[in-house]
Amino acid sequence: MTLQSMTGFARVEGTSGRTRWAWELRSVNGKGLDMRLRLPPGFEALEADVRRLAGEAFSRGNLQVGLATSVSEADIEAVVNQGALAAVLALRDQLAGTIDPAPIKLDTLLSVRGIVDFREAEESEDERAARDGDIREGFVEAVRRLADMRRKEGSALSGILLGQVARIEALTEVVEADPSRSVTAIAERLAGQVAMLLQGASALDRDRLHQEAALLATKADLREEIDRLKAHVAAARELIAAGGPIGRKLDFLAQEFNRESNTICSKSNAAAVTAAGIELKVVIDQFREQVQNLE
Repeated sequence: MTLQSMTGFARVEGTSGRTRWAWELRSVNGKGLDMRLRLPPGFEALEADVRRLAGEAFSRGNLQVGLATSVSEADIEAVVNQGALAAVLALRDQLAGTIDPAPIKLDTLLSVRGIVDFREAEESEDERAARDGDIREGFVEAVRRLADMRRKEGSALSGILLGQVARIEALTEVVEADPSRSVTAIAERLAGQVAMLLQGASALDRDRLHQEAALLATKADLREEIDRLKAHVAAARELIAAGGPIGRKLDFLAQEFNRESNTICSKSNAAAVTAAGIELKVVIDQFREQVQNLE
């Protein structure tokens, strides 16, 4: 399963009957799935399906979903007011002996207010159902295109993240291999420090100093931090290879990476180790920034 970014854009448009419609979907980073939906009046019935389909396709991201519609010129239909027409014809019959009984012409009827009304032809229930179905299918296509774009960006991010993980691993190896961490170097450094303390301080307990020095040496050892960094590197690679919605898990690992690098810097007693620890922090910050874009 590939990684999926949380940023993307998709637009799908089409025509159904007299209605032209267009979906626009925008996606940015978010802690969860938050959708802002704008539907034109008369299309509220689509909301439930839209939210369901988006929820099935995405687990994280701030989604802005908009539907724009326009209607082409409507067909005009003539509607005859049968009651008014019957009243006019009845009046003609009633006045047959008083006025010219010639047949009433169409133009005469059209001139009588209320006999004929011209209005836009209304869509039938079947036509509205077909229109909504087409628009719903358009949203399905828009979701598919947005997911494709998010996957493409996720694939690119995968390569970047793996490169950063490799850099973290390399810096960890630099720390591990530094000569200042060797038993001999630690022993010489502690011996020199103890000798300095003992000069002109005969009251100091020589055995107690050696015990304290051994304790400090144990606390200053970076073995645990190095081992944890290596374990986090392996876990990060495993997650990236598995793919899917792993953004939260990688964010947690970034925090763990940062914790170990902080400890290395605080325990360091060599300039090279401190420099590697600082560079570790820089790479880890870059790693975490990229992870924020993942679903």
